[in-house]
Amino acid sequence: MANYLADNQTRFLDELLDWLRIPSVSADPKFHADILKAADYLKTRLAEAGVQNLEICPTAGNPIVYGDYLTDPTQPTVLVYGHYDVQPADPYELWTSPPFEPVIKDGNIYARGACDDKGQVYMHVKAFEMMMRDGQGGVPCNIKFMFEGEEEIGSNNLEIFVKANKEKLKADVILISDTGMLANDAPSIEVGLRGLSYHEVTVTGPNRDLHSGLYGGAVQNPINALCEMIASLHDANGHITIPGFYDNVDELSADERAEMAKAPFSEDEFKKSIGLPDSYGEKGYSSMERTSIRPTLDVNGIWGGYTGEGAKTVIASQAHAKISMRLVPHQTSAEITALFQQHFASIAPAGVTVEVRPHHGGEPVVTPTDSVAYKAAADAMETTFGKRPVPTRGGGSIPIVAMFKSELGLDTVLLGFGLDSDAIHSPNEHFGVFNFLKGIETIPHFYRNYAAAQ
Repeated sequence: MANYLADNQTRFLDELLDWLRIPSVSADPKFHADILKAADYLKTRLAEAGVQNLEICPTAGNPIVYGDYLTDPTQPTVLVYGHYDVQPADPYELWTSPPFEPVIKDGNIYARGACDDKGQVYMHVKAFEMMMRDGQGGVPCNIKFMFEGEEEIGSNNLEIFVKANKEKLKADVILISDTGMLANDAPSIEVGLRGLSYHEVTVTGPNRDLHSGLYGGAVQNPINALCEMIASLHDANGHITIPGFYDNVDELSADERAEMAKAPFSEDEFKKSIGLPDSYGEKGYSSMERTSIRPTLDVNGIWGGYTGEGAKTVIASQAHAKISMRLVPHQTSAEITALFQQHFASIAPAGVTVEVRPHHGGEPVVTPTDSVAYKAAADAMETTFGKRPVPTRGGGSIPIVAMFKSELGLDTVLLGFGLDSDAIHSPNEHFGVFNFLKGIETIPHFYRNYAAAQ
């Protein structure tokens, strides 16, 4: 296996770079042709690897690429999920190299989608190819692949596809590489993800933009009002002030928190990595806890009024913001969405009206660490990294994990190889060449361990 990987790693990287050159941005309709091109590229590479029954399955939005390799009905079946769509690359001017002209420098692949999630999807394609051709026993269990093109915009059509194709997707466990680990010398497996409740808010004042000299001081300024409303959503201790927000939060015990604290983490390195003099968050919790086991509320965008060059003295008619909340067990997106809508409308000052428009949401999830599949993944990482991985809880959200559990009855193994420093969703996203190749090396061990344990 090691020889095949060493002999072919340059080709593997070249193929990934070709895929990264396709700007498969799902949020912007002008990239729709590139979405289709990226799906076709993936199907072609899966076919070359030896995957069978390949389809590009249409949906009401972007297509889903499906394929399988059913070796033996008596063996277990693993359903591999990933996504080929990527985040918008804006602002382009902050990239040190063009986001869709991938380069390898300092041991990293720089491109939009390098880590999230094209690079990690492509690990699975090449791991399968390696099992087919390395002479180490072939593919030990049944594998199904399902890669979607709408994850970055909420997976709007995936649940519809899953509900309509339960027999096609029948499996024993789901394997996803869309997460990360603590460090290259500290392997870990995420066993928890936060949920999500995402909204766009609009505060409206006068029926048009007003001259700030003629009207200033006599009318409510929607931008001022929005800023005051947003500021009131946290108190001095970093707690979220929405009534009922914490009612169902799963509080970890002191022993559980002590176990979490054993994971390698440097507060100084954390601050240094993002260029901040100090960290911030909910009082009474560490930075690691704040980004994993605690819920949050953040403004993701805010705009209104004049933002061009020079001065224009106006009171804007409207102000807008995008606000997201990360959720933890046992909060639900429906519950938090309703609480936020009610509270945000209630804190509007006189003189403005408020509209709250929910976008996508998702449920928090915790996956078992005592399952055959988790042990197979942990053993695989121990084999290739030389260290036993530690279980961690991730701060991000993959809403489809909870959906897979409710619709297919399947638990998920989150076998990710990214790092927090990979700048996903940001300018200069990158993915380590080491991590890409280590993923290809590790994944076949998971399949062999999982099949052997049945």
